[in-house]
Amino acid sequence: MEGGGGGGASNGGMLYHEVQESKLCAVHCVNTVLQGPFFSEFDLAALASDLDSSERQMMLGSITGDYLPELSHNVSLDGDFSIQVLQKALEVWDLQVIPLDSPVAEPAQIDPEKENAFICHLHDHWFCIRKVNGEWYNFDSLYAAPEHLSKFYLSAYLDSLKGSGWSIFLVRGNFPKECPITSSEASNGYGQWLSPEDAERITKSCNQASRTRRGNGQQQLSDRYGQFGEAEMLLDEEDEDLKAAIAASLLESSPIETQAGNSENENKTSNAEKA
Repeated sequence: MEGGGGGGASNGGMLYHEVQESKLCAVHCVNTVLQGPFFSEFDLAALASDLDSSERQMMLGSITGDYLPELSHNVSLDGDFSIQVLQKALEVWDLQVIPLDSPVAEPAQIDPEKENAFICHLHDHWFCIRKVNGEWYNFDSLYAAPEHLSKFYLSAYLDSLKGSGWSIFLVRGNFPKECPITSSEASNGYGQWLSPEDAERITKSCNQASRTRRGNGQQQLSDRYGQFGEAEMLLDEEDEDLKAAIAASLLESSPIETQAGNSENENKTSNAEKA
């Protein structure tokens, strides 16, 4: 049974979110998977040190030029942690981290909404997609609040991330049902408890501010070039989930269009040379 989104509302129906602090996205990711401020950067650094020590023991006496024992393979100088560190942290809570493209995760590839959490990584950024109280949310620490994801959009969103080069991991196991630390005792400074309604209000406010900035830029172009952005205005009136799915579909089809465009340009060049 799912611990974080099972029969009753976990944490009194509240959502736990952490806003980006320095380069601590791995900490934010782990804590939002667990839905509470369970780990600090010092905890993850300690796990990274333990992993480094184990690796050094394994490599002791080995003659190799590609392993530098004085360097950490599990935490970078700027604070980015390896997937092994996140795995170790979540193992403490009896949770498994499984690559989404592995055979054991095949059911999640087909029907992701039946799962409970995913971890996403690209370059040096980590974030969590988590089901809480039966609803899916994007807990990206770069966002001011958790962003609600419909079941309809979840699969398309995961596909678009994979298509953009993100590594995705499935999290399975017994999620904590309740966070033992109340909001008044949360001490990390970047964690916050939000009701779904507050999260939606904050997200809408941020989106509106973004649209306003984009609209101001479009208005400047409109003043210069006449009627501009009518398609954008029509799209804004459509359902948000439908727009997202369409965008994901367009993203997936863009390489084909590019190849077709390249072939057309090659034909034109060939004809010009013959002429």
